Amino acid sequence: MGYVAAHRHPTVQDHVALVEIDLTGELMIAAAAATGDRLSPDRIDEVLDVDGEEADGAEPGAPDATGPGAPDTGAPARRA
Repeated sequence: MGYVAAHRHPTVQDHVALVEIDLTGELMIAAAAATGDRLSPDRIDEVLDVDGEEADGAEPGAPDATGPGAPDTGAPARRA
């Protein structure tokens, strides 16, 4: 008999993907309600609930090496 792939449990969810979908939806709602052609960077920050400055000196929007979905290096997580 041939190999049959195991099925995923129906309650398995990708929480990072769900958050990204939610944030994308919030941006789409804000864009639809906007009066201009584009959302300003300040409005995008407001919708995404960010302050635009990173405490560790990284560029705004740079991936966080300790956030959800970050690779597990086996090292303890750093504290801000």
